[in-house]
Amino acid sequence: MKTKLTDTAKPHSQEKPLLKRICKNGDIRNIPPEALGDLAAEIRRFLIEKVGAHGGHLSANLGVVELTMALHLVFDFAKDRIVWDVGHQAYVHKILTGRKDAFDTLREYGGLSGFPKKKESPTDCFDTGHGGNSVSAGLGMACACELAGSDDAVVAVIGDGSSTSGMFYEALNCAGRLKRNFIIILNDNEMSISRNISGLAHYLSSLRAAAQTEAESTVASLRAGFAHFGITYFGPIDGHNVPQLVKTLQTARRIDHCVIIHTLTQKGRGYPPAERYPDRFHGIGPFDIPSGVPRQTKSGPSWTDVFASALMAEAAASPAVTAITAAMADGTGLKAFASRFPERFFDVGIAEEHGVTFAAGLAAAGRIPVVAIYSTFLQRAYDQVLEDVCLQKLHVVFAIDRAGIVGQDGETHQGIFDVGFLSGMPNMTVIAPKNAPELEAALHYAIHACDGPVAIRYGRGPASRLFADRSLPFAGQRSEPLLAGKDATLLAVGHMNAIGAKAVRLLAQTYGIACGLVNARFLKPLDEKTLAACAQTGPVITLEDNVRAGGFGERTAAWLSEHAPATRTLILAIDDIFVAHGSPESLLRELALDPPAVAKRIAAFLGGA
Repeated sequence: MKTKLTDTAKPHSQEKPLLKRICKNGDIRNIPPEALGDLAAEIRRFLIEKVGAHGGHLSANLGVVELTMALHLVFDFAKDRIVWDVGHQAYVHKILTGRKDAFDTLREYGGLSGFPKKKESPTDCFDTGHGGNSVSAGLGMACACELAGSDDAVVAVIGDGSSTSGMFYEALNCAGRLKRNFIIILNDNEMSISRNISGLAHYLSSLRAAAQTEAESTVASLRAGFAHFGITYFGPIDGHNVPQLVKTLQTARRIDHCVIIHTLTQKGRGYPPAERYPDRFHGIGPFDIPSGVPRQTKSGPSWTDVFASALMAEAAASPAVTAITAAMADGTGLKAFASRFPERFFDVGIAEEHGVTFAAGLAAAGRIPVVAIYSTFLQRAYDQVLEDVCLQKLHVVFAIDRAGIVGQDGETHQGIFDVGFLSGMPNMTVIAPKNAPELEAALHYAIHACDGPVAIRYGRGPASRLFADRSLPFAGQRSEPLLAGKDATLLAVGHMNAIGAKAVRLLAQTYGIACGLVNARFLKPLDEKTLAACAQTGPVITLEDNVRAGGFGERTAAWLSEHAPATRTLILAIDDIFVAHGSPESLLRELALDPPAVAKRIAAFLGGA
């Protein structure tokens, strides 16, 4: 019963460049069994070099090298199907399906995606990017195969972090009723992005201990528990032992119902810096390979840093303030808060829906919860924000990190929908600060001056200091005039004020147009007094890195059409599309939302070009 994590990350062999022989799906089956350890080492070296040069998700991919190899040795993903939960760990799958030469374009605009993409390869059967959905999607595929009379294999890979998601349990509840083969790989590396702290994580840790101490009774009880659901359990097994994995997968493939294979892996395996700090190498920019140190130094505090410091100050002044994260303590800046105020910090795991309603309960009992969640992940809790928070007008503060265009993670991670879905909720206030001091002021206002739900959206990367020497008070929920202009007025949302300011200068220098600039600041409710004043000046233009539908621009244009119908309006926003991966700069250029394009579009609208 004893399971030991074997070390297959052997030194790279220059004499046997096995990876060069992997050019398409299935080529791994031509590698001799005795050479698979060397291939694993070559794959790790390749991953470290490519991610070191271009950035990407490293720790998770280093941890699943042998597991992915075993899957490709047993299954043919030209016809069989594999669904990778989240998809951070799909780089090895991409290598083994003929895409290794595209890694020099990893996460660049028009290049290789960091996530599974059906448009890239037929071996990617489902686009993923958020956690917890692989078992549900895989179960749907297995049922479709059963209806079609097909015996194609379906495999869903899910990490122990994602298995804290409610969807995982909902899917398991149905999976036991399936009357054909369906394999679930529970990849247990004791991590999501940060270290897991949920009840399930503690239980899996006990299973790890059982595997090491040969405590057969603990594992037997788990097998019996899954059997009650109609699911067969294998494990825990060493996720770095290719022969053992292959044998287990072959056995699981012959079973005529749902199977769970519990594998034990090491996140960051084979690269000492990532082994020591797997969270730092979850998603990382280019780095120096010998040291693991990022190549690009930070140019001042990030938006996340500013929020984190401001929240610490608010919590020190008010014992009612609490903080909630969904397995993203590091990413949302709450790690220091958790250390200083552990009794007021709550990590709910990858369970945003629960986190929001949990916050509603805290607020209903007199606390002031601050829920720090990336924009893209808050979408998962739409119903809870609407029904459990807004309906009761509970004082919950949503700190929406990574709002707007965030870059290389692509469609599933761009924060371009929050303005639309939050602005449609009664009782919700939505604020977009233009710079670092205004983010601090917005958080203070949300905590102390509001009695209902408030959402504060801010971007990724260095926090702007533009116009830091000026800031009107938040009282009265007013927007903020920044630059005067007699020909038109541009109302910019949050960090887009930096682009707006450059565009206004270009309009004056290139087109001879004097356009004013207003920091919208309050996206809901609209500052109707300022809108009325802008309408008297002339045409009104809005600028946001959010989708047009339901966004600030559409709501502004609707108000003006009713109250100042003669006013010409131009909405500069993202069209009805999903935004691909690439650097924020390249994406803004492609979307015609960079300063030159904004100035040109405004000039054309005003008849000056």
